[in-house]
Amino acid sequence: MLQIEQKNLLIEKTLTEKLFPETENSKSLDRIITDFDFTTYHISTLPDNKNILLISIYLKCWEDLVKYGVIEYLNGKYSHFQSLTILSNNDIEGGYNYSLVLNVDDIINESEESKLQLISELSFLKRHSIASAFEKAFNRFDELSNKYANLNTYSEDVQLELTNEPILVINYRGSEESIYIKPSFDRVTVIFSTIFQDETDKIFGKVFLQEFVDARKRSVQTAPQVLYSHKEPPLDIQNVVSNKNNDNKGYVTFVLFPRHLVKGDRRDNCISHIQFFRNYFHYHIKCSKAYMHSRMRFRVKEFLKILNRAKPENVDDDGKLIENRKTASGKRFDIGRV
Repeated sequence: MLQIEQKNLLIEKTLTEKLFPETENSKSLDRIITDFDFTTYHISTLPDNKNILLISIYLKCWEDLVKYGVIEYLNGKYSHFQSLTILSNNDIEGGYNYSLVLNVDDIINESEESKLQLISELSFLKRHSIASAFEKAFNRFDELSNKYANLNTYSEDVQLELTNEPILVINYRGSEESIYIKPSFDRVTVIFSTIFQDETDKIFGKVFLQEFVDARKRSVQTAPQVLYSHKEPPLDIQNVVSNKNNDNKGYVTFVLFPRHLVKGDRRDNCISHIQFFRNYFHYHIKCSKAYMHSRMRFRVKEFLKILNRAKPENVDDDGKLIENRKTASGKRFDIGRV
């Protein structure tokens, strides 16, 4: 299966052209980039200074992410870059949620490694935004695992406390499609709700998800547990799901165990992959449908070739055979003519 890039390639390309110019680059820039899940970026130069870039992002689920500390998380990611200025809430570009100002003059003479690191971090702007909620849930997992390390987790008091643990909700495509994250002392459960536009999408989706389940049984024993339910939300999130009677909605559950949540690169890698699962899932459904349609068109063309070979060479408008013959010299004459 193909992997969708976690960074935005257009942002990376735009900033690379600006920070590594082949010629003198003093042109103005005004570029709007829309991502697969309605995320919008705006990169533009200031009217009075073409070497100062304004970079803004809009996310549908920003209000949810604010509850989980997205602003503090992003500030921690970008505040150590000397050439970046984080705009306050009053100065953010209109219609966007978060804005940064990049002074090209401050970084143009720095090392190539510094420039590439800055470009990489800015291309991960959406990834870092959504990661703030996952980081909050994973940190809560660390707290619960330490709290209940030496306690009887099967006792009624502990089970009741764990049942009442708050669920983090990210409405990343509006209220219809959301991410639910529930931390516990021994796992973190991540549930995606997704809408299937037609019946064929449901069939393809079921086949793909079955592959996830079978892969863990066959060879990838360390993979997260994957569960799928149609229409009915899992018991863990029934109290927070608003629309429970949608026949086109499905729920995909990932159970992340402590081995997936080890602090460092493994945790970061887990966040990067799981938050884009919905995009990855529907992208492959569309690719599969496109592939099947192309094979069907190819097959139809082959059948048409066979039918064309079976037709008589010369027929009139009524489909009757016209018997034309040639002489040895190649002249043509019609039967029945005098």
